Amino acid sequence: MKRFPFYQQLDAMDCGPTCLRMVANYYGKTYSLQTLRQKSYITREGVSLLGLSDAAEAIGFRTLMAKIPFEKLKQEAPLPFIAHWRQRHFVVVYGFANNEVQVADPGHGLIRYSRQEFLEGWLHGQSKDTQAGIVLLLETTPAFYSTDDEEASRPQSFTFIVGYLKPYRRFMVQLFMGMLAGSFLQLLFPLLTQSIVDVGIHQQNISFVNLILAGQLLLFFSRTAVEMIRSWILLHIGTRINISILSDFLIKLMKLPLGFFDTKMTGDLLQRIGDHRRIETFLTSSTLTVVFSLVNLLIFGLVLVYYDLSIFGVFLLGSLLYAAWILLFMKRRRALDFKIFDQMAANQSNLIQLITGMQEIKLQNCERQKRWEWERIQAKLFKVNIRTLTLNQYQQSGSVFINEAKNIFITYMAAKGVMEGEITLGMMLAVQSIIGQLNAPINEMIGFIRNFQDARISLERLGEIHQKKNEEASNEQKVILFPEDGSLALKNVSFRYEGAHTGSVLHAISLTIPQGKVTAIVGASGSGKTTLLKLLLKFYEPTQGEIRLGGMGFSHFSNRHWRERCGAVMQDGYIFSDTIARNIAVGDEYIDRERLVYAVKVANMQEYIESLALNYTTKIGQEGLALSQGQRQRILIARAVYKNPDYLFFDEATNALDANNERRIMENLKGFLEGKTVVVVAHRLSTVVHADQIIVLDKGQIIEQGTHSELASQRGAYFQLVKNQLELGT
Repeated sequence: MKRFPFYQQLDAMDCGPTCLRMVANYYGKTYSLQTLRQKSYITREGVSLLGLSDAAEAIGFRTLMAKIPFEKLKQEAPLPFIAHWRQRHFVVVYGFANNEVQVADPGHGLIRYSRQEFLEGWLHGQSKDTQAGIVLLLETTPAFYSTDDEEASRPQSFTFIVGYLKPYRRFMVQLFMGMLAGSFLQLLFPLLTQSIVDVGIHQQNISFVNLILAGQLLLFFSRTAVEMIRSWILLHIGTRINISILSDFLIKLMKLPLGFFDTKMTGDLLQRIGDHRRIETFLTSSTLTVVFSLVNLLIFGLVLVYYDLSIFGVFLLGSLLYAAWILLFMKRRRALDFKIFDQMAANQSNLIQLITGMQEIKLQNCERQKRWEWERIQAKLFKVNIRTLTLNQYQQSGSVFINEAKNIFITYMAAKGVMEGEITLGMMLAVQSIIGQLNAPINEMIGFIRNFQDARISLERLGEIHQKKNEEASNEQKVILFPEDGSLALKNVSFRYEGAHTGSVLHAISLTIPQGKVTAIVGASGSGKTTLLKLLLKFYEPTQGEIRLGGMGFSHFSNRHWRERCGAVMQDGYIFSDTIARNIAVGDEYIDRERLVYAVKVANMQEYIESLALNYTTKIGQEGLALSQGQRQRILIARAVYKNPDYLFFDEATNALDANNERRIMENLKGFLEGKTVVVVAHRLSTVVHADQIIVLDKGQIIEQGTHSELASQRGAYFQLVKNQLELGT
């Protein structure tokens, strides 16, 4: 029977797609994890069983979701199938044998559970009377075998990473020469020790002993100098490489579509950034150290062979056993590394939430509940750390025993050789010194293997990011010259966010946004207004239908160049921890003072800013001066005005402002908006009353369209939305 194929899940929410990937591979088809993620509509909460069923049918499986008793499952279910595990996880069941259940758990590996253990996980949280669990049964169809086998995304190659070392070849040569010099200097120490015993002490020549000791002192200073230079060069290379790798990672993140960040936890991305340190350590310290160790091993090994071949044989056998014992635990160590990554990512996300949400936590008096959430994560992390410690203790205890047994046996052989006159006492001391010098390279090579495994795991996780498609492919030719007619036309546009069988947020939207006019979009909360704005900003692509700009398909235009022509004030606009000036002129390296002052005047903030001690250089944001919601909105309005775009998108841009500030800002904006294409999402009548056209959305559909006077006279949905405001105005 062939071994069941196993894949490790890369993220905490990847268990479902990874299970499907294993089943597809079992039947002979290879799919990338990213493909199966997309087909199963993965979100931050993972995937549903319905989403997995959709993905499986999309690649040619026939599926059946069932709630079934264990005995019937064992007798009738086709293997392999996917089981819902502990109400929050998915595993593959691929066999029943000797009253055991064979399970492929994407988070833990291939496991055998007893009947009782399997039922505890499968029926977790259910009534004992039910004795039925949830499974997704899978059978192949002809369509499965007729589709082309997809090339699986391979883990990021080390050649990609080694490329970062190429600019530092000159330093690498210097390091290698230094290592070689250090190896020969170390080689002299055991020879000098032998000379002291066999010549100086044996002949009672104190002058010779003094000379040799002086030579050892000189060699020690020389070796120390070489090590210091080596450390400085390593620090220089390591820092530069780490910055380069991290910079490339951030460049890649910024090229990804916004939808990617909708499905990724903040802690997960922060942990991946931490993974870069392991790669940098492997590239600089570990790789160079193992080269140094190999040189030492070769030189001192040849010297030991010269002294005594049998002792070298014992050393070689003991070292091989030592290495074999260490390697025996590497697979389990890898599995634990993924668990630690998941728990640390959850810990990071939770801590960020605790700190940034402290005001709401105190307001709702939920300090204890939030602290308990954090403590539960720490408890899980503690359990994983205990398992890691236990593994390391077994690994270390066995390796130390093998290593010490080898050293003791070599000491016995050397002492016996001295007593039998085969070697001198000085030779015995030299052999002991050489063994000590040889043990260090062996330990360093074992450390290299561990670091190699860590770096490889990190590369897999980073490769998952680097191999994702950019928002815009670099080889794709996009239009950067925009037509004279800048009107936007939507034709039967529908959109839904990721998720299996989620309803459309927008449904068959058809409208024209004329150039140089103001279009207002109103509707109840959740009607799709903000989503429509994000489609116009090219954050997402429509699920169905098309958007056209000046008669040309919207998708043909460069996202970057389109956003250069757009200014936006979003509900969740971000204030950076930087000066007021830098928060307004976020895209400029050198700030235009006149534009800055004009933008601040339009946003009605000049008096407030100039009353501050540092004026425009006052730091605001999380690490600076705290702003009220109204002040934050005015900074965002000033940011949009400073950009001076052709298109402006306002999403409840004045909802946090008082009536006086709003009136002043709207008056200031009149001249600025002249000739610009403006789309305004708002609930306030004062913001939309003068719009050239008003679009009324309800449940993702356009139900009314016209000017304020036309819609108010119809006494329909628009009238009901602004009824109270109309009465206040009379």
